[in-house]
Amino acid sequence: MTEDDTPPADPAEARMRFVYALRSRGVTDARVLSAMEEIDRQDFVTGIFADRAYEDMPLPIACGQTISQPSVVALMTEALQVGPRDKVLEIGTGSGYQAAILSRLARRVYTVERHRPLARAAQKLFDRLGLTNVTAMVADGSHGLPDIAPFDRIIVTAAAEDPPGPLLAQLRLGGIMVVPVGQSDTVQTLIRAVRVESGYEYEELRAVRFVPLVEGIGQ
Repeated sequence: MTEDDTPPADPAEARMRFVYALRSRGVTDARVLSAMEEIDRQDFVTGIFADRAYEDMPLPIACGQTISQPSVVALMTEALQVGPRDKVLEIGTGSGYQAAILSRLARRVYTVERHRPLARAAQKLFDRLGLTNVTAMVADGSHGLPDIAPFDRIIVTAAAEDPPGPLLAQLRLGGIMVVPVGQSDTVQTLIRAVRVESGYEYEELRAVRFVPLVEGIGQ
């Protein structure tokens, strides 16, 4: 990290720099930028990494997971094209940061986590922040939430070998899914899938790196 990247001591200035950095990395959607400014990433980063909350980098969290770097969160959110009436499914709650961002853009957000401690902590944080339109659930994310489907938007924050069929099936016609796809933890591509009358249309967006999408419930 260079001297210019060092977060300033003043929190307001730090957050202003934070949003400016997102713009410089190609995030242009005003609603997304506003949501990123409203939701303080520092609320989702604890312990020894708390003072690095405004840096554009992934950071470790509990259960061997990570909180994604802000620019990736913003670009994935932008690619999802969330509308104010949308019902959104997130696979991989993690710290809850991505779901919190989505809560400022969507009507309703359901977020699924396989690690019970993460889901519990995220829900407590949502409640504390007054994010009443977000629900964290413990479940096998690879199967989605068929009882609540269909969804207008689905975002997957773990990498699958292929766009997961059960999740694609839970998209509403015209719905969008954004998912990292790759067969290794070093070569992954962010994919946007749109459900159309004839099936699905796919678009490759950018190279990314995420933890793998794992079936089952964690301990």
